[in-house]
Amino acid sequence: MARRTPGAGGVEPFYTDLVLGMEDVLLPLDGAVLLRVIDDPAEETVDYRRWSRTREVAGVVVADFVEDDPRVALLSELELPAILLGGDPSWPLPSVDVDNARAVEDAVAFLVGLGHRRIGRVAGPGGLLHTIARSTAFDAAVARYGVTGESIEGDYSVASGADGTRALLAGFAPTAIIYDNALTATAGLEAAKADGLRVPHDLSLLAWDDSVLCQLSDPPLSVMQRDVRTVGAAAARGLVDAIRGERGTVVHAPSAVVVERGTTAPPA
Repeated sequence: MARRTPGAGGVEPFYTDLVLGMEDVLLPLDGAVLLRVIDDPAEETVDYRRWSRTREVAGVVVADFVEDDPRVALLSELELPAILLGGDPSWPLPSVDVDNARAVEDAVAFLVGLGHRRIGRVAGPGGLLHTIARSTAFDAAVARYGVTGESIEGDYSVASGADGTRALLAGFAPTAIIYDNALTATAGLEAAKADGLRVPHDLSLLAWDDSVLCQLSDPPLSVMQRDVRTVGAAAARGLVDAIRGERGTVVHAPSAVVVERGTTAPPA
């Protein structure tokens, strides 16, 4: 499992659950999962070439894609079995497709249904395909519902969650904020409370992907929940097929659904 997220500084809860799902499939087959968090594209290329040559890994699940991502052509050239997590379905490798647009639409609809008219968003790195998909869907959704929205780019880190929250509050002044991952959401919650805001009375917060962090926060974070472990299992099954030389397909992962907890309410 190789993923590339600049600046995140560690393993997000999403990837922990993803690996658990992969292990559900691979461990009974005497397989194991190695998670590599790589910030340097050149280092990643070296890893793929070495793995292809030595066969110390049987195949890879790859994540965090950019437009025209060079890793796709490299993996095809090396004939290293691979499955793409959230890649472009038109690429010549099997993939697990995640419906980011529908989840964003549902999140905005939920907040609008509560009465929010100014919705902020702390996004992930702007060059990633899934961030682009979410940003496009967010802009379309706020326009469709006739409300105002603003996104601030982050890097999935705790610091960017706090900084993005404070930047939105200082300028755009939203009554609700959507976060692209759990780490930024928990950091945003703490930043809002430190600045004297009452959540959810003064500000509603909604996190992308559930985690123990979200469940144990004070108050517990409302989330866009998807079964990440199921996504990991689907990726592992696709990878096993690729290793066996079977023709890969696009696997559609379940969309996220809103789970309301303690950080969302109608605006004051």
